[in-house]
Order: sequence, then structure tokens, then C-alpha cells
Amino acid sequence: MILNLTAMIFTISRKTRFVIITLGVLAVAWLIYSYSFSQQLITAYNKQASLVVRDRYDKTIAVLPNSQGYTDEFITDEPVRLTELLLRKEDRFFYWHKGVNPISIMEAIIGKLGFINRSASSTITQQLTKVLLGNENKRTLVNKIKETIGAVALETHVGKKDILEMYINSIYFGNQIQGVKSASNFYFGKDPEMLSDSEALSLIATISNPNKNNPLKDGNYSEALQIAAKVGVGTPDSLLIDKEGIKKRALNFSFISDSYFELSPIQDDDCRSAIDLELTDKIRLIVQDNLEPLTAKNAGNAAVIVIKLPENEALVLIGSPNPSLNRPGYQINMLNEPRPIGSTIKPFIYLKAFEKGLRPYTIVDDREYKYITALGFPLYPKNFDYQYRGKVSLHYALSNSLNVPAVKVLEYVGLDDFYRFMENDLSFKPIQPISNYQLGIALGALEMPLMDLAHYFTIFPNNGVLKPLRMTVGCKIDDRAQADKTVAAPEYIRLINKILNDRKTGIEQFGINSELNLPQSNYALKTGTSRDFKDSWVIGYTPDFLVGVWVGNADNISTNEVSGQMGAGIFWMQTMELMINSQYNKNTPFNFSRLVEFKTPYGSDYGLSNDNPEAITNILENRDLSLIVNPHDGDNIIVDNNSVISLTASESVDWFINDIFFGNGDSIPYRPTTTGKYTIKATADDKEETITIFVERK
Repeated sequence: MILNLTAMIFTISRKTRFVIITLGVLAVAWLIYSYSFSQQLITAYNKQASLVVRDRYDKTIAVLPNSQGYTDEFITDEPVRLTELLLRKEDRFFYWHKGVNPISIMEAIIGKLGFINRSASSTITQQLTKVLLGNENKRTLVNKIKETIGAVALETHVGKKDILEMYINSIYFGNQIQGVKSASNFYFGKDPEMLSDSEALSLIATISNPNKNNPLKDGNYSEALQIAAKVGVGTPDSLLIDKEGIKKRALNFSFISDSYFELSPIQDDDCRSAIDLELTDKIRLIVQDNLEPLTAKNAGNAAVIVIKLPENEALVLIGSPNPSLNRPGYQINMLNEPRPIGSTIKPFIYLKAFEKGLRPYTIVDDREYKYITALGFPLYPKNFDYQYRGKVSLHYALSNSLNVPAVKVLEYVGLDDFYRFMENDLSFKPIQPISNYQLGIALGALEMPLMDLAHYFTIFPNNGVLKPLRMTVGCKIDDRAQADKTVAAPEYIRLINKILNDRKTGIEQFGINSELNLPQSNYALKTGTSRDFKDSWVIGYTPDFLVGVWVGNADNISTNEVSGQMGAGIFWMQTMELMINSQYNKNTPFNFSRLVEFKTPYGSDYGLSNDNPEAITNILENRDLSLIVNPHDGDNIIVDNNSVISLTASESVDWFINDIFFGNGDSIPYRPTTTGKYTIKATADDKEETITIFVERK
């Protein structure tokens, strides 16, 4: 057969052979060129797709803008009715031509001559090529020729169904919206297959002039009427456009946010955001409902995070009550804004202290102490209620969130060791050098975003393991994933959980009927209130999930005495109740194994099996050699003729003033007779302390 074909070629004339070979070369050249051109167009098409962020149950959270700044959610199955109307209007011979329709071209030429009313001649394939080449606003003859060649190239290598799909996903509909699905959801709040004929015609009417004829413009309806007549459907109903609804949906599309998360999760068939969108919406309503009454107390903003345990998956990330509202701070993601965390730092301080030998039954003297700051100023730590309670256990001190014992415990831990724990073990990044805070850390001065604080708190329900906060689920590859890191031994974690799980010991501070009481017992929590009531915090957890709440003002203005319990506590309680009744609650108990109950002179409490409670109970008191409680070394005291200085000691002592014996007791009054420098000495058994004060007259 090959021989016959060869013979046939040689029997024809040289001129004919030349024509055949030339045509063959041109055909091959066209196939190569057209394939390259079509691939160029396909690449441009694929770049139009927006990243669609979906929740763990495959519900759309948001559609991120593409490289052109448009939102374009691709669909693979074109909506039947919309497609039918679209083809009737734009290209009724779509399935018959090969990219260029000669009949339409002739009609357009005749229309130019004024014989018929027809101007446009572009096929759907040509319109698609125009979009993919970026020629929408560059109408030149050269571009028209290039679009025609590109259309034929596409038709040569791409099937009709795929071309129609590409076109439907590429149409621009105004208002930064591209593609039928995004347009249908933006303008009408529904998927394209659910559109009525009127709504479908309204979108089709937009194509010729997206900025002038989109459904938000007055001219859209009259254009839709003309199209209805042309495609042979009934007169469309008058469209009542929900402009407020469109505005809200637009914000939800464009405000991706922070209120959800600050990353672009890998999107494959199984990779989704860890967010539960339905749960997020329910908790956002809790935030909105409870924040409204707090505006009377000058609290205007709130944020909530919910983490699924033990995986550390971010179920809910709410950085604003409602980002669509133009209210102060509502456009700021308060999940990521560093704020003073108040007493929520205390469990971490006590954790390090337990590692260094203290226990919940260790006694601390809750009284006035004087410290000198790095700037040389005196610091007198005060409790939240400005009261001192004398000797209390660390369990009681942490349960009631006492400040003075927390300072003494941090002093025992050592600032340098605690700095290393925060920065090296937890990878905390302070907004200023952490050494600037010193003992002020125990008083709640350390700033931290809610997202970070909640993440660090997961070490308590996760037995001392700090796992990455996971923003995605089901991903085959996640380069952001870090290794789990053990930052504390489980037995010390359990001591903290035992205290934070105890709702009875904290009754003095939080009351019997508290916003922090829940219907199940396997939960633990810590509240926090920053200085001047600027920030209200609650972080609480079960072994199954963690809920963190912040309430305050984004502009850092003080609230009207909104504490952690009365502010964030209400949000936290309602969110926890929702979680308790959700599929995420497995009612997993805390692990308190290896904890042992000890009897001490101050009552029963928990420690570890190898403890020596006799030595541990008074370890802080034995370490604290301070005898003189008042006055303090270096005090400048201004007096008048009736002024009395109260000499107070931690136990009964002998008092000496300027080396002269003055009296005995743990508290005696002294009335200075002259101004100047005074040396005050206290002695008891083998202990002695001397301080210097300065007396001035008014």
C-alpha cells in the first residue's frame, strides 16, 4: 500500500506535489502553533480561578480574589437553563461553527451598512479568547485578528463542552465579580442552577456592559426585557434586588480575613479548612447578643477561638463580632492583636514552680511586699480586691487568682528561667524585650494575642505537649506543620489541671452562682483582667476542646469595670454550653493519675507520690528571710506632729531604732520626734533584718 501511495505521488505533476507538501507543512505548523496558542489560553484561564476556602464539611467560607482582584469560583457543570438562554442570546450557532461564524460576520457587515439591526459578530469562543488575552478594553483590528486565530486554535484542541465551561467561568459581571457562580451568589445569594428566568436574563444582560448594566444598575431591567424578546421567553418579572443583602455578601466575599484566618490553605480534593462554618455562625451570634448589653459598660469588641483537642484544629476563629458593620474596631482582627493578658499567665508561672519543687499545698504569705523595679521605683504588688489574706496555699492562691502570691512564686521560679520557658519552649515572641516586664509578668502586664494565648494553653489539656495550631484538615501535604513539642512533664500539668478544675476553692473570688459554672465537671479555666479593666479574658477547656474569649475595646480604652468573669465569662459560658451539646464533646475525663492527696497543717491538698510534704509545705516561708513587713527599706515618710509609723513584722521581734531597743512584738506604733535618717532593726531567734527610712515634715 505504501509503495502504491509512493508511486501515486510520483505520477502526479511536480507542481501538484509541491502544493500537497506545502499544505502538509502548513497543516503541521498550524497544529503546532495552534496547540501552543491554546495552551497559552488555557494557562491564562486557570489563573483566573479564585482560591475557594471551604470548611471542614466542604461548605464555602470565602472566595479569595484572583490575580486580577476578581472573585471567580469555577464550576464544572454548567447550569442548564442559564446556559440555554445564554446560547440563544450570544451564539445560537455555537455547536456548528469552529470558533468563527461566517454567517454572524456577514450579518455584522450588513448591519454596518444599515440594512439590518446587527452589530456584534463575535462567537462565544472569540469572546472567551478576548477575555483570556486581556483585550476587553483594547478593541483594535490587530487584536480582533488575534482573537479570531485564538478562537480557531481553541476549537482545534478543546471540546465544545470545555469551551462553554471556560466561557461561563470567565464572564465579567461588574463589581469585581467574574464567572457565573460568583455572580449568581453575589447578586442573588443562590447558585446559578437555582436562578429564575428573570434572574438569569438579568445576568445575561450584564455581559455586554458589566459596569453599566449589572443587576445593581437601573438599565439592567430594560436590557433584560430586550433579551427576553430576542430569545423568545416571556417578559421577565421586575427584579427586586436586595441591595443590603448584596452589600453583606460582598463583604463576606472580600473580607476573608483575619476573622477566619491569615493563610491560604492548600486546596486539593481532600484539603479543607479546619473551620466549622455552622458552629462559627452560632458562636458569632453569641458574641453579638452578649456584646450589645456590654456597650453600656463601654465594652465594644470581642473575639473568640475554639480549638478541637487533642488535634489542635482551629474550629472557630472570630476576630470581630461582625466585619460587615461599620462600627469602631469591627474591621480589626482582635484574634491577632497583642493585649495585656492579666491573670491568664498565672498557670504557666505555677507550672514552672511545680517543676522546681513547689506544690499546691505549699504555703505562701499573702501580705505586702516591696520590690525595686529595674527603673529604681518601688513596687508594692496588690491583689485584685486590695485585700491580703495572710498565709494561704498555692492551690487557694491560684484558684482565687491572687496577685501577691503569684509574684512570690515567679520570684521563686526566677525571671530568667521563666523568660526561657516562654521564648524557647513556647516560642513566644514578645512585642518588646521580655526582660522589660520583670515581676510585672505576674501582675498581668505581658501582652499577647488571643490566638497565641489559646494555643499555649493547649499544653494543659494535651498533657504538656505543644502541638501546632492546625488550620487545615485532610491535606496530603502541609509544609506549615511543625513537630509536636513536649514542654512540661504530665505530672506537673495534672497539678495545674486539678487546681483549674476545682470550682469550690475559688468561691471567695468568683461566687457560688457564677457565669463560670457548667453542667458537666470535666473542665478547667482561668480568667484574666488587665490593668484599668481594659481587657477581659477567659481561657477554659475540657480534654476535647478549648474555648478562649477576649472582651474589651480595639482602641485600648478602658471598660467600666468589666472583669474577666463578668465580661468574657458570659461569652465563654454560653460557648462552652454550645460545645458541650455538640458532636465535639466526648466527655473525656481529665487524667489525674499519679496525684496523691496529702494532709498538711493547713488542710488536705494534692501533690505527687514521691513528695516530702513536711519540707515542701513551708519551702517558700523558709526561703523568705524577710522579717520587717512595714516600713520598707528606703521609704521617705512625710509626718506631722500626730503621725505614727506602724512597725510591723512577720513574727514577734525585738525592735531597735538607731540601735536603741524600742520594744517587742509583731506590730507596735512609733511616733518619730525628729526628721532625718532612721535605722530600724528587727531580731528574732537567729534572724535579723535592718532597714533605713527617711522622715520629713509636711
